[in-house]
Amino acid sequence: MKATIALVQGDAAGIGPELLAKLLDDEQVRTRANILILSDERVFRAGCAIAGKSPAVRPIAGIEAMDFDDGLPNLSDVPGLDPSEAPPGRVCVAAGGAVLECFGRALDLANEGRVDGVCFMPFNKEAMHRAGLDAEDELQWAKKRLGSRGRASEFNVIDGMWNARVTSHVPLRAVADLLSVERIVEAITLADRTLKEAGFQAPRIAVAAINPHAGDGGQIGREEIEVIAPAVEQARALGIQADGPFPSDTLYIRVRDKQYDCAVSMYHDQGQIAIKLLGFHMGVSVLGGLPFPVATPAHGTAFDIAGANKARLEPSRRAFLMVCDMAENRRTTQVLADA
Repeated sequence: MKATIALVQGDAAGIGPELLAKLLDDEQVRTRANILILSDERVFRAGCAIAGKSPAVRPIAGIEAMDFDDGLPNLSDVPGLDPSEAPPGRVCVAAGGAVLECFGRALDLANEGRVDGVCFMPFNKEAMHRAGLDAEDELQWAKKRLGSRGRASEFNVIDGMWNARVTSHVPLRAVADLLSVERIVEAITLADRTLKEAGFQAPRIAVAAINPHAGDGGQIGREEIEVIAPAVEQARALGIQADGPFPSDTLYIRVRDKQYDCAVSMYHDQGQIAIKLLGFHMGVSVLGGLPFPVATPAHGTAFDIAGANKARLEPSRRAFLMVCDMAENRRTTQVLADA
């Protein structure tokens, strides 16, 4: 039985609408899952016009009317944004509010079990904050909306290479003070669980140092000795295949060369720069720690090319297929657990 995936419009002033049209024009995407599109229909049609695509969809009056018997994606109109109100390439409060509405509905549907996962086109955080986003980012907002407890974190994935974070959208000067054994163990544990949901049987996890040369035995900081190494040992005691801390200037070579499946970085750009250099145009962001799979292309709204039909489809395609895989893996795991 196919998974049902909610496909959410991105910021209407960015490349999201044209990417959504291109995604639905891809045969592998259309046949991979039952697709519920959550978008203002006017924004969806505008994106189709930009992309020069006319994917067949079934407009539905409400969620109760979902019907995938003919294989067509269902389009649930979420009115509230005339595309003319969101000129390409500009931060728009109305566009930020529209994605919050669409994303919120998708989260609720997944939480109710009506869909199995969520894939969203790129959001613009500034627009979302101006529209009322009352959290650090969309992941923390989703966690609040769902009432989720426990750790949640964003993962970036490039061609099978995963990157996790201990800290994320915080100032660099605050990072060292935010590191603790408990927090690092939580990050490693979440990485292990999320990769298993993505199909890895026994994920191999490499943990980054924070200081140059991994601290040089304490000569350039003691975080590796006092915090990171003890966290790695605790994770190993839990049965997780974790090693480190490794200097970050060589860590990602180990991941690239398939010695490890996932790197756990200490701060945002430590991993982001490395992983994006390894394949920016293939990147997927996974929102780990939620009760169901959520993913998006790792690039942003690309205001500089919005409306020009230059956006590359591959990251969005990979994000959608990853959500499908994770949803099916979760379903199989649940069936086995209930047997």
